[in-house]
Amino acid sequence: MAQPERRGPQVLNIGEVLAQLSADFPGMTASKIRFLEEKGLINPRRTPAGYRQYSDGDVERLRFVLALQRDQYLPLKVIKDYLDAIDRGERPENLPPGVVVSPRIVSDELAAELQNRARKLSEEQLRTESGASVPLLQSLLDFGLISHSNGQFDEHALQVARACVQLESHGLEPRHLRPFQAAAEREFGLVERAVAPLASRRDPASQARAAEAAREISDLCLTLHRALVQDHISRMDI
Repeated sequence: MAQPERRGPQVLNIGEVLAQLSADFPGMTASKIRFLEEKGLINPRRTPAGYRQYSDGDVERLRFVLALQRDQYLPLKVIKDYLDAIDRGERPENLPPGVVVSPRIVSDELAAELQNRARKLSEEQLRTESGASVPLLQSLLDFGLISHSNGQFDEHALQVARACVQLESHGLEPRHLRPFQAAAEREFGLVERAVAPLASRRDPASQARAAEAAREISDLCLTLHRALVQDHISRMDI
């Protein structure tokens, strides 16, 4: 009987990763994978309990690293430089002849992040895509809810503008939303303080873990914020 097609990104444990790599790299071990993570060559997501979750992109990165080690005898520092360039959305320079960089080396999440980071919108594009009026957009700028660089807005400004358009329909104007900005700054301070011990280290592995921890703490703060607000709403006498 045919197996149902798997959809969406796979989440693999370390044993499943080893099973995928063993045919091409029979000497691969869990310790080697963890060593490559310590060197900042891969950065799997972790569950709140600390278990690693590997994506298809992580497996492709491992294949890339191991193939360059085996076939080109390249040191990890050189391979890390290649991967850093890929993560910045660049093509690595001085790749050995015949080496092909698979697009899957960049995970779906990182690819979306890079795309959003690179995407810039004019004021007209921001208004068109968000549905914000000129006065609303000006109020968002005046109250510091969005900002621009040389007249160009990023994806975060678009998300804020879209949310504020919807809130405006409920009678909430930008002047009412300044506490959100203050709360975001306080929560950022908490995240920054929590990851400071890792962020202060300059080695790539610590920097990667600091970035991942910051994302995880941010997600947990948002979950907590949502739960607390919903709890107050449930107590409303309506």
